[in-house]
Amino acid sequence: MLSTAKRVVNRIIGNPEQTVTTITTETYLKGIVKDPRHGAVKYLTSLFPIFGWITRYNLGWLTGDLIAGLTVGMVLVPQGMSYAILASLPAQYGLYSSFVGVLVYCFFATSKDVSIGPVAVMSQTVAQIIIAVDAQYPGKWASPLIATTLAFVCGFIVLGIGLLRIGWIVEFIPVPAVSGYMTGSAINIVAGQVPALLGITGFSTRAATYEVIINTLKGLPRAKLDAAWGLTGLFSLYAIRIICDRLSKRYPRRARLFFFISVARNAFVVIVLTLASWLYCRHRKTASGKYPIAILETVPAGFQNVGAPVIDSELVKALGPQLPVATIILLLEHIAIARSFGRVNGYKINPNQELIAIGVTNTLGTIFHAYPATGSFSRSALKSKSGVRTPLAGIFTAMVVIVALYGLTPAFYWIPSAGLSAVIIHAVADLVASPSQAFSYWRVSPLEFLIWLAAVLVTVFSSIEDGIYTSISASFALLLVRVAHPRGYFLGKVTLTRNSTESREVFVPLRKDGVTDQYVKVDPPTPGVIVYRFEESYLYPNCAIINSVIVDHVRENMRRGIDFSTIKMADRPWNDPGPTRGNSLNAEAANNEKPALHAIVLDFSGVSQIDTTSVQALVDTRTEVQKWANRPVEFHFATILSPWIRRALVAAGFGIGTPAVELSNETASVAPHRGGRRDKLLDDASSVGVEDIEAHSESLPPTSGTVPIVPVETPFFHFDLTSAVRAAEAGVEKPRERVETPPGKYI
Repeated sequence: MLSTAKRVVNRIIGNPEQTVTTITTETYLKGIVKDPRHGAVKYLTSLFPIFGWITRYNLGWLTGDLIAGLTVGMVLVPQGMSYAILASLPAQYGLYSSFVGVLVYCFFATSKDVSIGPVAVMSQTVAQIIIAVDAQYPGKWASPLIATTLAFVCGFIVLGIGLLRIGWIVEFIPVPAVSGYMTGSAINIVAGQVPALLGITGFSTRAATYEVIINTLKGLPRAKLDAAWGLTGLFSLYAIRIICDRLSKRYPRRARLFFFISVARNAFVVIVLTLASWLYCRHRKTASGKYPIAILETVPAGFQNVGAPVIDSELVKALGPQLPVATIILLLEHIAIARSFGRVNGYKINPNQELIAIGVTNTLGTIFHAYPATGSFSRSALKSKSGVRTPLAGIFTAMVVIVALYGLTPAFYWIPSAGLSAVIIHAVADLVASPSQAFSYWRVSPLEFLIWLAAVLVTVFSSIEDGIYTSISASFALLLVRVAHPRGYFLGKVTLTRNSTESREVFVPLRKDGVTDQYVKVDPPTPGVIVYRFEESYLYPNCAIINSVIVDHVRENMRRGIDFSTIKMADRPWNDPGPTRGNSLNAEAANNEKPALHAIVLDFSGVSQIDTTSVQALVDTRTEVQKWANRPVEFHFATILSPWIRRALVAAGFGIGTPAVELSNETASVAPHRGGRRDKLLDDASSVGVEDIEAHSESLPPTSGTVPIVPVETPFFHFDLTSAVRAAEAGVEKPRERVETPPGKYI
């Protein structure tokens, strides 16, 4: 009764009575969920990478971390305040973000080199978001509240992405796209800081970059005394770096000393400029309370109003349109930096864990009223060169920020704004891609170079937000084009010899492909056999194109099996009327010179995925070529990479049947299995009947000897291309009547 019901159900759903053994969904699910309890424990422990190395912490590591932490701290303090000003926030908010970033990151980090805190691109974006929200709701929320709320929401989004382990979405944005908007953003920031460097006012520095450059040139006659501090500071920063670099090359033994002198240049220049500002401005305060140059003035000491963040739901809604660009910057900049230093220093980061680190940093940072923070390239490079050993160096950097926040704020009063602009320009200019880097994009992939160029131009002539969206959109478009228009080649043979004794056949494109030598003679396959190689996964976006390529090749190069001279014009199909009456004899003679199609060999070595639509397209291809040839056509498949591809092809009726010529199977030795579940399967083998495609969890193992490397139940599936072509050509040499793959089966 049960078997009868099973046959009825199989007949209803179209499942054949007899099937070959294929992979099952049960096997797939078992591979994913092996040990849920162990997986849960592993997931929870992976959230805190610090436990993996903190127990091995030693004095040698402490020395390296202490030096690196203090070194980064000296740079972070002036940069943090400068970037806060860039973000249209009071200077102390840069110190808040700096402290939280370096402190929290060390507990969740998988990179020892990355330094989290305020960065130029994110700060510029925060400023633009504040302007946008304030324009929509004038005066409703203060700038610090907008920035803090943005940090909380973006941090929560990034934290969710990391916890759900979907950080792979970052992989869809290539390096040239990231470099493009980073370069454009750096140019945008430098152009916006030049007016403050020279003391030029009277126009918005948040406009498009080209407008800011034009207005700056027009305003040069209005330059103020601030330029003396700004230009001196910028010149000193570059002079110290260049001199130290040259001295390091000239005196390699003292390279370490010159490195730390170079590192201290930010702090040194800011201190000197602040001292000069104090000496000049302290007795020149006007009646209105202004000074001859713009200075930082009061910076509150310590953390102000530490506590739970105040999140206004209406403000969150107002930030909605700006959240994508802010989140993308948090993701891309940090992951790109972490991977770069991991690659240079020989360790592997966990992108999902890095996203968790960013998310926790920004969500917890709102308790201290911090604004969005992410990885900094310049400070990470400094940290790496300083000899950092573990992420714990961030704690020492946090100590430097605390000392500055509680003990040095009175001195910050006299820091000239032009000096902070010099610090920003000096740090951001290094983000601009060098000509050699841009040319490398062109050499490797001209299309990706165009994406890089488009991102730069859009950022310069529009905004950072538009530049990011342009680079991402162009990258997605290029990816879709590559998937939808795959490369593929019809192959021929080349015989390779070595020392005139060894020889082997390889298959290369019949057309010149720019890879093989153009003078190599490529022999086509035996007449009647077509060999085609896929170079992409065979999926629904590209299957129609591949179908057209194969069918068009067959119609152009293979004999039509139907003699149209015997068919009346009225009986011919409208879309394929055949030759005209006056040309029928010549057309028939030309057709008879072509070989009769016998087999098509498909090289699946480049196919890692297949889907229902593409399998149906393959069925349609088989139907069309068999209709053209007016005879059964064998389809041979070489190098099937996945059991799911094999299952899909078998479900469509490929691989099974009886070939024209039976060849001896290539076999491989096996190791005997004794005991356990496999022996039990062997004992029960006699009681197992024909089952459906979902009933086979695994095939019965042999006890010893040799077995065919590819199951004999699928004679049209072959281990490699050579054996597939050999089988197809053998059928041409000795044709006979055969039972072929079932034609016209639709999915």
